[in-house]
Parts: sequence; C-alpha cells; structure tokens
Amino acid sequence: MSAPKIEVKRIYDDADPTDGIRVLVDRLWPRGVSKERAELDSWMKQVAPSPELRAWWNHDPERFDEFSQKYEHELSDDVHQEELQRLIELIHTHDRVTLLFGAKDEQVNHAVVLQDFLRRHNASELDDRK
Repeated sequence: MSAPKIEVKRIYDDADPTDGIRVLVDRLWPRGVSKERAELDSWMKQVAPSPELRAWWNHDPERFDEFSQKYEHELSDDVHQEELQRLIELIHTHDRVTLLFGAKDEQVNHAVVLQDFLRRHNASELDDRK
C-alpha cells in the first residue's frame, strides 16, 4: 500500500477536487473566508499550536526552528492526542489529506511543521501513545 499524501495549502486558495479531505488546522477561523467557500471536511483546532506558543512565535521567520521544536513537543501532550488520532485516522483512510492554514507565508507556518511531523511518525508509533 502506498503512503497517503499529506499536503498543505492556504485556505484562501480555491478548493480543488484533488485536495482530498480538507482539514483546517488553525485554532482561529481565517478572516474573510465563509464556511461555504472553505469546503471543509473537518476543523481540528486542537492540533494547532497553543495560543501561548503562537503569540510567542508571532510568525517570526527567525524563530521558526525553535517554534517547530516547541510545537512538536506540544503535539506530544495529552491535550492534542484526541484530535491528532482523528487526523491520523483520516490520513490512513483516504488517499490524500490537505492541511489548510490561514498564514500568509506558505513555507513558514505551523501546517508545514504538522505535515513534517505526520510524515516522520508512523501511525503505529502514534497509536501507541493512546
């Protein structure tokens, strides 16, 4: 079986049938996007960085490496596990999952960190954390 595709995309970009399952991974609803236009399958607020971490980072590219480490540490916390497990289930039951985010920078954002985290961690490893 081939590995599922995990993509990232700005929620402001048009939805496309090739997106597969569309999951918003921001804690806050993106400004100016209607729920109809978003065409979401799920909104998973709890896999987003904590408000404290988000405020500390403030989307500063110079802090991105440190932010990435702190965010991945947060993903290991119990508070993230239920939605993280739901996300993993979506990834393993669909050919493609697109993680949607509202940040302007397509390279320096938390969805890229989450994508990398999910690709590096085998689902069985994450399932063992339950």
